[in-house]
Amino acid sequence: MTRTISTAVAIAVGLIILVGYFVPVALVPGVRETLLDWAIILAGVATLVGVLNLVAVHWNKMNDSRQRDLYSPFLLVAFVVTVLAGLWLSPADERFQQVVTSIQVPVETSLLAILAITLAFASLRLLQRKRNVMTIVFVISVVVFLLLTSGALNFLQGEDGSGGLLGSLNRLPLAGARGILLGVALGSLTTGLRILLGADRPYSG
Repeated sequence: MTRTISTAVAIAVGLIILVGYFVPVALVPGVRETLLDWAIILAGVATLVGVLNLVAVHWNKMNDSRQRDLYSPFLLVAFVVTVLAGLWLSPADERFQQVVTSIQVPVETSLLAILAITLAFASLRLLQRKRNVMTIVFVISVVVFLLLTSGALNFLQGEDGSGGLLGSLNRLPLAGARGILLGVALGSLTTGLRILLGADRPYSG
């Protein structure tokens, strides 16, 4: 009975939100906005619960005498300092944003650098284990775009700074990114339709 009610509520809410985008009835958009506000509140509460769970996990790791994690105290101290600074200065404060950006940008840059090296190494391992046309194309693409981002192929650039072979190669990742976004959009649409039709029930546990 509980699963039937939850399925009916999920389908009804999904249909109301979907109809609110297309039907110009005064009542439907108002109900849709209310439901979206509730969803935002629930997402915020879920994020808060996740953060508190992360703090609890690292607190337990820090106090575990058998397998003590040395990095957990640094995470907890950074979390407390960030929360207190955000409450005192507010997230919109320029000094607070500058400090957070000065820490976050180098960390993200380091992670991207490690990711680039990892992908290059994985492509070489893939070429050793499985040699076919797609593997060779993947390895060549990795090498070419690593050289592009390093600036080693700037001599191929046109006189106006945007044409030539280099400009054509730089536009290839944009086409791939758009293909990925289209795939994500179609996948999300398919998942939404399956939930509306009751084929998938992720909320029933």
